[in-house]
Amino acid sequence: MRFPRSSGILLHPTSLPGPFGIGDLGPEARRFADFLAAAGQSVWQVLPLGPTGYGDSPYQCFSALAGNPLLISPEALGESGWLTGAELREVPPFPEHETDFGRVIPWKTSLLEVAARRFFAQGSGETRARFDAFSEANAGWLDDFALFMALKQARGEGVWTQWDEPLRSREPRALAAARGEFAGSIALHKFLQFVFFAQWRELHEYCRARGIRLMGDLPIYVSHDSADVWANPQYFHLDGAGNPTVVAGVPPDYFSATGQLWGNPIYRWDRLAADGYHWWLERFRAVLEMVDLIRLDHFRGFEAYWEIPMPASTAANGQWVKGPGPDLFQAARDALGDLPLVAENLGVITPEVEAIRARFGFPGMTILQFAFGDDPQAFSFRPHNFPREVVSYTGTHDCDTTVGWFASEGRGESTRSPEEIQRERAFTLRYLDTDGREIHWVFIRALMASVADTVLFPLQDVLGLGSEARMNQPATLGGNWRWRYRREMLGEEPERRLKELTELYGR
Repeated sequence: MRFPRSSGILLHPTSLPGPFGIGDLGPEARRFADFLAAAGQSVWQVLPLGPTGYGDSPYQCFSALAGNPLLISPEALGESGWLTGAELREVPPFPEHETDFGRVIPWKTSLLEVAARRFFAQGSGETRARFDAFSEANAGWLDDFALFMALKQARGEGVWTQWDEPLRSREPRALAAARGEFAGSIALHKFLQFVFFAQWRELHEYCRARGIRLMGDLPIYVSHDSADVWANPQYFHLDGAGNPTVVAGVPPDYFSATGQLWGNPIYRWDRLAADGYHWWLERFRAVLEMVDLIRLDHFRGFEAYWEIPMPASTAANGQWVKGPGPDLFQAARDALGDLPLVAENLGVITPEVEAIRARFGFPGMTILQFAFGDDPQAFSFRPHNFPREVVSYTGTHDCDTTVGWFASEGRGESTRSPEEIQRERAFTLRYLDTDGREIHWVFIRALMASVADTVLFPLQDVLGLGSEARMNQPATLGGNWRWRYRREMLGEEPERRLKELTELYGR
């Protein structure tokens, strides 16, 4: 699918400013949309929006279809009458520059429970009817998810494989008993989903009215500790106790000499195919209801994926195994029409991977930070080699910021020698005809001027921030996904410069 010539910004909602310890879908999200519009930008890309679990990662969620309650706006709950002014003012002194998940989660969870109790006690008949309609329309995933979350809470947040066997194996009588015992908690989680999707829909409409398309992110894998795996164990390689026998990752790469051990369970693609890929079609359909464009994570894994036998401490001892290939995407096209997908075709890319992407017309991706080294893929990441049908980034959520990348000289990157890094930096300066000053704007201009249909920049690059603003460092645990910007950072200067480049290069 060909996208119009455009530019935009990558920013996850958790990184928005605000007084409640974590960015949300409230007033600051609208202010950011206003900034995008004023700066001439027409795409806002976010990371996966599901309820985060292990490591606070949006790529390790308790559900592939649910929304993250931590993104719910308390201010909007106040406007609905479900929180009082006093409750909105009684906020701990959270840091402005990052999300302290350890403090935010218990505080905001408690606040959301207050709102839920008030809704069920005082909600109008019209609002209750909308809640009931939402619950009924989404029962296919919502019933299992709400029960899953209620059971996790009741059992100290432990992994579902630690539950009693009747619940672990979903015996009907045990499930029915649990639905009765935990009816209140189940209703709470349904309410939170009702509110999340209502607030997201309002933000989406606000963006659409300003000419901004939302780009979502669909991870290839789901978390083992999720309602998806618990409710659909037949679609995953699990042992009799529900534990993965093989897990996902990638072999040694740019980020890690031992590869990346993601730990997600591997699909039973044969069983998914036998069911007409229904489970995957529902995922595509659900995301398309939320966003205008989809970045499809780890696209190469659909052609062949890196399978790591358990137990394992690194991803080094895995093997490539064939995935569904084009069959999944043909089923999706037959059911849903042409999909507005962007294929994240990074890593070890083969002709077979590119053939699938070309067959369905999915634009690929390039990363400008990866364009100047000795890696074979670097050549195709240089702007003079771009095709028009591509989405190009200065960097992504897994990269250092451009300022940090340029200043660090590769420190902490385990797979390259100092000599390789020096050659890379020298070539960067020659290729971009720069002395390195304001390297972030040099990168942004290079992509704006390119023929790429779509170019995107992490907000950290627009603001010229260093490594302290990095969102995630792959193959590391702790300290990721925390960065937030402060409201005063979105001043007139970045808005003016972005708009000038957008107009100059016809985006």
